[in-house]
Amino acid sequence: MTIHDLNPKRVWKNFHALTQIPRPSKHEEKVAAYLVKFGKDLGLESFQDEIGNVIIRKPATKGMEKCKGIILQAHMDMVPQKNNDKVHDFTKDPIETRVVKKDDGLWLYANGTTLGADDGLGVAAAMAVLEAKDLVHGPIEALFTTDEETGMTGANALKPGVLKGEILINLDSETEGELYVGCAGGLDCNATFNYKEEDMPKGYKAFAVNVKGLRGGHSGMEINEGRGNANKILARTIIPMLRDMDCKLCSIEGGNMRNAIPREAVAVVAVPKDAVEDVQKVVEETAATVLKEYRNIDPGVTVTIEPAKAKKVMAGRVGLKLVKALLACPNGVDRMSLEMDNLVESSNNLAIVKSEKGRIQVHSLMRAATDSIKYAQSEGFRAAFELAGAKVNFTGGYSGWAPNMSSPILKTMVNKYEELYKVKPAVMAIHAGLECGIMGAIYPKWDMISCGPTLKSPHSPDERCFIPSVEKWWNFIVAVLADAPKK
Repeated sequence: MTIHDLNPKRVWKNFHALTQIPRPSKHEEKVAAYLVKFGKDLGLESFQDEIGNVIIRKPATKGMEKCKGIILQAHMDMVPQKNNDKVHDFTKDPIETRVVKKDDGLWLYANGTTLGADDGLGVAAAMAVLEAKDLVHGPIEALFTTDEETGMTGANALKPGVLKGEILINLDSETEGELYVGCAGGLDCNATFNYKEEDMPKGYKAFAVNVKGLRGGHSGMEINEGRGNANKILARTIIPMLRDMDCKLCSIEGGNMRNAIPREAVAVVAVPKDAVEDVQKVVEETAATVLKEYRNIDPGVTVTIEPAKAKKVMAGRVGLKLVKALLACPNGVDRMSLEMDNLVESSNNLAIVKSEKGRIQVHSLMRAATDSIKYAQSEGFRAAFELAGAKVNFTGGYSGWAPNMSSPILKTMVNKYEELYKVKPAVMAIHAGLECGIMGAIYPKWDMISCGPTLKSPHSPDERCFIPSVEKWWNFIVAVLADAPKK
């Protein structure tokens, strides 16, 4: 069985077409052009705004002209993550999909990379609505935003007055049967160390300490699972080497996406020849301890050491100060919600560490339901890195989306779901960031809701979609469009 055999065929056909178009964040030119052509070929008004968002308008079907206009919204870009042994260029190569049968049913995976169902399936579903001639609906606008995964650039640059609809249905949540009415805000926390290099001391050898095999995942959706953070584990491994064994840091690199829990990290360390055995013992003991601690959530984690090549080390104590700050940096769940069960209220993901050309850069993504908690939490990051001598700044802040439990579209969607499936959907808020929070500030009168099929482990090569959930989700969207609220 392949993706071409799956139902509903119109959704999967469009999703397959998207997998053939490279579309990592900040490289959406090809997919945007494809979508504009797609709309124009259907005879629909189709255009890009100044930032690159694509907007396609479809008139109401006969008898539905007095319904409120509905905006179906999804983002074009995807997170480019792959397994270490996978050769794949996300700017050139298509995504290879595979259907996998498990005890609970059929799942769609990619072959060693992220699948791009986040949010390719949202785009595909909106495309299916645009091209369908057998659906009943009021005025439709499809809004495909750009660069959601690395900064929500498209949503932030959306101009007021461009969209005409009154209801926004965001197609970017990840559990079928759940309706999302609120989300967390976010803040990018950045720290920079400057360092000078000096020659490798005589009598030293270079070794690479590697952390691999972690599951990673979405730093909003899966931060509460206690998955290992490669940057934290690496810092924990090398701190005794730098502090107690006279080792020197040559370079460090871990993680590559602000909203993905880092799966791999590596540090090259210069080790005195008489301390090599002690350093190897530290790595072996840490590897065993970490595997024991994470055996139920990250059973594939490894910590290894091997000879490396390096001619320079970081001068002074900057390497030690960096590692201390990494260990002190807040990471993981900070606080659970007191208002909604099982909802993370605030968290931090120590996402990226990289040294290059005399600079070390550290990036974390803070998430919180309220601005006050978000900024209070950011002070913990500031304290950890300023005490270590780094320069700290904050960028990309965005507010959360406050729930509106009296929302007319919420009432419609709850009733329609219960009518279709004889069970009420769960009404939720989400700890991940959704573009609704940003766009709702630009269009404050919008009535907003978010829904989607069931995805697992987005932002990692283990990303997968539960195939039966897509048909349930599609049928639900079709039924909601046919029962849209009147003006």
